[in-house]
This record gives sequence, structure tokens and C-alpha cells, in this order.
Amino acid sequence: MTSTLAPRGPRLLLYAERPRRRMLQILTDLAVVVWVVLVATAAIALHDTVLALQAPGRGLTSAGDQVRGAFDGAAQAAGGVPLVGDRLSGAFTPGTDAGTALADAGRAQVEAVAAIATGLAWLVVVVAVVPVVVTWLALRLRWVLRARHALTARDLDVDLLALRALVGGAPGPVRRAAGPGGDPASAWRRGEPRVLLRLADVELRRMGLRGPMSVTTGTAPVTRPDALGDG
Repeated sequence: MTSTLAPRGPRLLLYAERPRRRMLQILTDLAVVVWVVLVATAAIALHDTVLALQAPGRGLTSAGDQVRGAFDGAAQAAGGVPLVGDRLSGAFTPGTDAGTALADAGRAQVEAVAAIATGLAWLVVVVAVVPVVVTWLALRLRWVLRARHALTARDLDVDLLALRALVGGAPGPVRRAAGPGGDPASAWRRGEPRVLLRLADVELRRMGLRGPMSVTTGTAPVTRPDALGDG
């Protein structure tokens, strides 16, 4: 038994064809975007808050520069004294060195705080954003690939979609596909066109895709009576 369909629709979808599933996907995308923006905003706020801890280091740097400047000025003034100028100037060297060390310590503290602030901000992004985005992207790519295969099967092999519905579909919709008192498995084996169409619709509906419009068995195409009701 061979079942074929006329090609219709795109072969690569980013969103479902049925409105409910498509709306759910769009809302999920928006939720991911909002989450990324919120986390980025929180990371920036954390970065700025930690940077405020640079104030003591900046004060230490300023004090060290002032001490070094004062001793440098005194050393230059002492250097102008005749005969003993060099000795007097050298006496201020420890004070200059102390000011330099104080300023360097302040700069090191400022740089350390900046590094911590940047590291914490990136840590928040990595922990809170990366898992969400990777999971969302993996699920979306999986759906896109499955939808592509399902669309191909919808165009070329309704039997396969019907079989997938029998194997993995919800029992209720699968039983209803065979009609009152019907046996969907037996109908699939007999290749009953209308049951094949309804079973294929059960499988495609799970992915948010429209069901097949028609199926050809033998020489006569059979159109799904509720084809216009896809939504």
C-alpha cells in the first residue's frame, strides 16, 4: 500500500502551524528574552555595587600620591641647600618611597575590586542565563528538526505518521480516530484512508502542525472531511 500527498507548506519551520502551539512558543521566546534582560540588569547592578568598594582604595591611592608629592617637594627644596643639600634631600627618600607604596597599594585594591566586580557579574550571567538559553535552544532545534521530518512525512507518507500515532499517541484521540467501536490498529493495517488521515492528524497535532489534507490509496485521492477545521 502506498500513500502520497501533494506537497504543501514550508520544509523548515521555526514556529508551529497551529495557533495554540505557536502562541506557546512565542510566549516561551519572550519569557527567555525577558529573563536574559532581567539577569543582565541584575549583573550590571551587582557590578556597580561591588565597584563602590573601590572608594577606600581610591582614597588610599590619593593619600599615597599626596604623601609622595609632599616628600618630593621637600626633597627638591632641601636639595637647594648649599653643601648639605644632597644629604638633606636623601633624608626625604623614605617618605617618598612610603607614599609610592601607599599609592600602589591603593591602585592594587582598586584593580582587585574591579576584577571581582567583573567576575561576579559574569558568574551571575553564566549561572542564570546560559543553562536557560542552552535548554531553550536545544528544545527549539529539536522541535524544528522533528517538524521538518513530520512535514516530509505529511507530504509523502501518511502511513508512517499514522503508525507513530498508534505507537506514541494518547489513547483517547487514537481510539476516536477509528470512529465509534472502531479498531485503529486494524484500520491502519487495512489502510483505511480516512482513519489514516485522522491518525496522522493526531500525530501532527502533538507537534502543533496541521494534519494532512488528503491521502491517495490506489488511484482515488481521499480528502479529510474536517481539513478546513485545522486551527
